[in-house]
Amino acid sequence: MIQRFSKHQEMLEAGPHCIMYPIDDVFTTMSLRLQFFETVVSTKTMDNVAIDCALAVQYQIKQEKNSRSLYDAVYSLTDVGDQINSFVEDVIRGTLPRMTIDEIFASRSQVSNAVQDSLNEKMAQYGYDIKAALITNLTLDYKVATSMNEINASARLREASKEKAEAEKILLVKSAEAEAEAKYLLGAGVAKQRSAIVNGLQMTVSDFSNNVEGSTPKDVMDLLLMTQYFDTLKTMGKSDNGSSTLFLPHGPHAITDLREELKDSFKSKST
Repeated sequence: MIQRFSKHQEMLEAGPHCIMYPIDDVFTTMSLRLQFFETVVSTKTMDNVAIDCALAVQYQIKQEKNSRSLYDAVYSLTDVGDQINSFVEDVIRGTLPRMTIDEIFASRSQVSNAVQDSLNEKMAQYGYDIKAALITNLTLDYKVATSMNEINASARLREASKEKAEAEKILLVKSAEAEAEAKYLLGAGVAKQRSAIVNGLQMTVSDFSNNVEGSTPKDVMDLLLMTQYFDTLKTMGKSDNGSSTLFLPHGPHAITDLREELKDSFKSKST
């Protein structure tokens, strides 16, 4: 920017130039590159939570031909950073207090776009173009952040408890179904076993009565029960695992009692 007698004379682009010193003087030089500015704005949200909002603003002097943008950028502002910071604070403190903390974190891009649009509108009169305005960080008070983390942790634990309870429910239901199926199969097996025993006894009694004259089915049952009784005593006597053996009262009348009990048991099972 060249001045003559302290009055603006002309604007020279980058490169070698010849000026009439001391009549002409270089007032200042301006960079046309993209520039960077950072700031932190403290405010409160709609739910009365203190928050620090860090922003990064990228700006550049407008390079439109036949315009006063460069002239305005040189002579309108003495400190571009302070002016941008003032506008950013105005936008942030007018936007975030209308939002809750959850809404702010969920819509950072919308807030950034609002800041950029507002800055573009206000800085255009000074010859600057706002390329981007990004929220780089949102910092909450330590106690508030801790509380929010605890809330999130509690919510996740609650969901985990629900899932765990649902899994345990499924295990219990499947276990009950398996137990019911096992009992059904066990009952069917016991029924088949008893049916086979009854059929075997019936065939034995029938064959013995036909082959031995004078014998009755009652005699055959007494003989079978007596044989089974002594086989059981023999097996119990061979036990060598140190277990105690309990002998019930027995005698001639025990066979009759046992037969009657077995007969009553078979009748009750068959009904």
